[in-house]
Amino acid sequence: MSKTVKWLNKKEAEILGFKVKENAKGRTQNRYRLDKKQIEELRLLKKQKDRGKQLDLLTESKTSANDYKKEPFFLSAYCKKTNTILSIEDFCKKYNQPFENLSSHKFLPYHYKEPSYNIVFKPQISVEEIASSFDFKSVIEKYIKPIILEKVDRKTYSKDFDTLTITDVHIGMETDIDNNTMYVKEWNKKELIKTADIVIEQTLEEQASSVLYVDELGDLLDGFNAQTTRGGHALPQNMTNEECFDAALEFKLKILYGLVNNYTEIHFNNICNDNHSGAFGYFVNEAFKQIAELQFENVTVTNHRKFINHYFVNDICFIISHGKDDKSLKFGFKPQLDLKGAEKIDQYCKQNGIYKKSDLVIFKKGDSHQALFDMCTSDDFYYFNYPALSPSSNWIKNNFKLGRRGFVNESFKGLKNYMKIHFIK
Repeated sequence: MSKTVKWLNKKEAEILGFKVKENAKGRTQNRYRLDKKQIEELRLLKKQKDRGKQLDLLTESKTSANDYKKEPFFLSAYCKKTNTILSIEDFCKKYNQPFENLSSHKFLPYHYKEPSYNIVFKPQISVEEIASSFDFKSVIEKYIKPIILEKVDRKTYSKDFDTLTITDVHIGMETDIDNNTMYVKEWNKKELIKTADIVIEQTLEEQASSVLYVDELGDLLDGFNAQTTRGGHALPQNMTNEECFDAALEFKLKILYGLVNNYTEIHFNNICNDNHSGAFGYFVNEAFKQIAELQFENVTVTNHRKFINHYFVNDICFIISHGKDDKSLKFGFKPQLDLKGAEKIDQYCKQNGIYKKSDLVIFKKGDSHQALFDMCTSDDFYYFNYPALSPSSNWIKNNFKLGRRGFVNESFKGLKNYMKIHFIK
């Protein structure tokens, strides 16, 4: 194979896999013989380098000397300790990715000024694989214990029913894998349980009815085997699968136990078709359903496996969806309602006769990690985005901004909606 002589600096030579030479006399480079593949990698390297310089110039023109600058977060393949490029196997080990499940990878020689890998894993994790990983009977038996609750003198309330909406809990998500995040916020089991206490306290403070609907809109868990259950999207995580399962179940049961004695009825609606948890979330919620309905007569749990589903309360129809599914959708519902999303919801309503059966239709979604409540774009339904209960991931924080996490309490009297958004620091 013919090779072409090129002048390379030491870092370029290292990235391309050469034994680094000393610079030629009077120069900052030396000659190397490159094959076609190495020439293409060099071209991409220089292209990324030029792009990086342009971004630097753009940043410098728009910021003052006092502005804090931080490079966007990415998974670097460069090891500072050994001054070498990580192999794909070592790269996966460093970032807790399942190398054995790797489908393909591409080396990116100059990604945000340092090399990285674009990795693709095998297709969607199967329900059978997740199911075979757990002894569900023993998990359920662990939590089925007699519950002694204090008697509460129930008041007479003025509203018809209350709702509590949580979404995108992302249990197991590591928010600062390399201790270099722009905004430090821990997300572990301790913080999860503290958050559950806040949800309980605020829900009881806002209580305006004896009936409560709890809507959990998906992405309860961050993933399975350090990737989304769709497959192909690697995730830095701080819990094993077993720890995630146990923490998620404890979280949901804690909320149940904290609220159940204050309501004559509690109805849980759990979205189990989403882009992170998928079947893993479904199994957690099925365990929760068996425990909750066995322990309490006034509790019902419905686990929704359809991408879009709905339920009625009096003359109000609630359409619920995570916003992105566990298998097929490349793009889901956007934070702001567009024509494509409006048409999809409208068709769903017509197919299910919802307009004829209800006086008010509210479409509820998670996924976007934003609190946006649109009552104007459509004349036929409201379009509500709910905030994530989890803090922002490392990628979100470094590429966008810190974000605000929270949950929402609502109460209804007739068709009137009273809303309280709780943001958590």
